[in-house]
This record gives sequence, structure tokens and C-alpha cells, in this order.
Amino acid sequence: MPEIDWERFSQIADSVGKQIARDWRVTEKDDVKQSILLHAYERRPMIEANYSEPFLWQFAKKVGRQYASSQRDARDVEDGQYYYTPDEARMALGTLLFTDEEMGSMMGQKEDLSRARITDNLMSARLDVTKAMARLSTPTRELLMRRFVFGLPAGDDSARKAGNRAVDSLARQMNRDLRRASSDARSYAESTV
Repeated sequence: MPEIDWERFSQIADSVGKQIARDWRVTEKDDVKQSILLHAYERRPMIEANYSEPFLWQFAKKVGRQYASSQRDARDVEDGQYYYTPDEARMALGTLLFTDEEMGSMMGQKEDLSRARITDNLMSARLDVTKAMARLSTPTRELLMRRFVFGLPAGDDSARKAGNRAVDSLARQMNRDLRRASSDARSYAESTV
């Protein structure tokens, strides 16, 4: 097995860190670089088995994007804006079964323990889930529709876990869309002052 040239890999990690820090405002170059190098060190056998310049670049980019995504998710939870949980995303998916008239009749009714906790926000949650679904991959969208809109049961434990991962992805996308809209509104308000 070839030995890893850590100096060269550090240069690659630095370059990828610069790019990701430029594209993802929630990260800093040195943090991304450190995450890439730590991840590589923990997975030395895999890197040694696949050692090539293109593989090192691909590995660094993937780890860097994962780090940046986790930082963005952490910021979203802590920023004080509304944050959809996976359970709320699942409930919002359930609203896709209803017509607009049926949704209108549900608005403002008293909540009980068996109903969604977002009754007054059902329409906005429905709009948010519809927008987020369009941004997800086709297989993820189809899985969400089968499991949580049409109510088809999961075939086995791996299908159940795939459904839970899909709901997590949907909730993350809904939150990203909310923050993007909020940022766009702030930018517009600042430009008109």
C-alpha cells in the first residue's frame, strides 16, 4: 500500500477549505481543513487502498461539504427563527391529502392531543413542504409520498430507516427555504432604504 503524502493532502485540504468557506458563509477555511484532515486520518486504510490524486480531491470535497452542511444545520437550530422538526415536516406532508377547501375548514380549530400542533400554520406548512419537495431528489420525493402521504407501510426495518432519513432531509430543506426567503426579504428591505 502506498504511504499517504500528508503534506500534499494538507495542500488539497487547504484549497478545498478555501473554496467551501467562500461558498458556505457559515464556515471558515481552517475549520474545514481541520475537519478534512481529521476525517482522513481516521480513515487512513481506506485512503491508502484508493490512493490517487483524484480520489484525494473527491474525498476532501465530500468531507468539506458534509462539515459545512452540519455547521449550517447547527446554525439553523440556534438562530432564533422558526425551525421545522422532522415530526412537523411529517405532519405537513399529511396536509397534501386535503383539498384547499378542506384545509380552510381545518384552520383555527382547537387543538387536541391527536391533531397537529400547527393548526393555524397549516397553510404555510403546506406551502413550505410543497416547495421543499420540489427541491428533493425524485427517489426521496417518491418515498415520502408513498410512506407519509399515501400511508403505505414500510416493508422492513431498512425501509423504515430510509423513510426517517427522507423526512429528516425534507425538514432540513424546509428550514433552508425559510432562511433563504428570510435572507432575501432582509436584502430587499435593506436595498429599499
